[in-house]
Amino acid sequence: TDQHLMLALSFSGQTSNENKALHTEIEESKKEIEELKLTIQQLHQDNQRLKEEITPLVKSVTKDMKKKLVTLTERLINLERMVEHQPKREVLEKQEQAISSLKDDIKVSQEQITQLERAGPQGGRSQALVPQDVKNQLKTNEKQMAIQDIRLAELDLRFQVLETASYDGILMWKIRDYYRRKQEAKSGRTLSLYSQPFYTSRTGYKMCARVYLNGDGMGKGTHLSLFFVVMRGEYDALLPWPFQQKVSLMLLDQETFRRHVCDTFQPDTTSSSFKRPTTEMNVATGCPLFISHSVLETKTYLNDDTIFIKVKVDSTNIPVP
Repeated sequence: TDQHLMLALSFSGQTSNENKALHTEIEESKKEIEELKLTIQQLHQDNQRLKEEITPLVKSVTKDMKKKLVTLTERLINLERMVEHQPKREVLEKQEQAISSLKDDIKVSQEQITQLERAGPQGGRSQALVPQDVKNQLKTNEKQMAIQDIRLAELDLRFQVLETASYDGILMWKIRDYYRRKQEAKSGRTLSLYSQPFYTSRTGYKMCARVYLNGDGMGKGTHLSLFFVVMRGEYDALLPWPFQQKVSLMLLDQETFRRHVCDTFQPDTTSSSFKRPTTEMNVATGCPLFISHSVLETKTYLNDDTIFIKVKVDSTNIPVP
């Protein structure tokens, strides 16, 4: 009995020690829980403060961006109007700086958006605190900025076209990288090339040339095919139709400057190619067998991988609106 009592007393003491250790762990856990609660409470307060700080900032940036977008749109519209109504050289000289300024404005606004999203007033944590409606507004503004940038690129292209356009009925077309472009035509990647538009006068017919470097129709694979295209212009309603002006298609001699390849034709007034255009351009008409590759690909006509095509349209006897 005494031995059993001693064993029971020993077990009781061991259990008591374990209970004390558990109580100690529980107390420590309670302290950690209290500390975590305090930390969470502090984080909530920080979050609230950050929201209060970032919301006015986002609204301010958004407001500024909206104003810039409106300004950009108005300036683009004005530029487009100037392109239509002012001489090309004057427009180019006056608006190159304006285009550069507009692009700089877009770049600055995009940088503001990026900085706001990545950092905010308190670093990366604030990104998660930006309200969803504000994020959506920022994305919308970015899309509008991208649209404006595209319009700028289109306007810049129009300036380039204006810079190379002629208003005397003569097109001078320089085609570089002849062999690469011909290979692209063979592979079917780019079958034909269009020239920049040219005009019989500032209020006259709008036209362009179209070339198949690897040939078209009967000339496919053996010849360069050259065509003339009547395009829809701004003053078509004031011009006589069908188109009746004599057209000359030429490949220029770069060696002696005397052996130009030339084909001249008088438009067939019954052909749909010379009626008043109802789409952007009429069906092309010209010479599928304009010049064979064997003749073209000599130093007379092909130099530095470049050829020159000239189209001359008789601009006499055209009534001036």
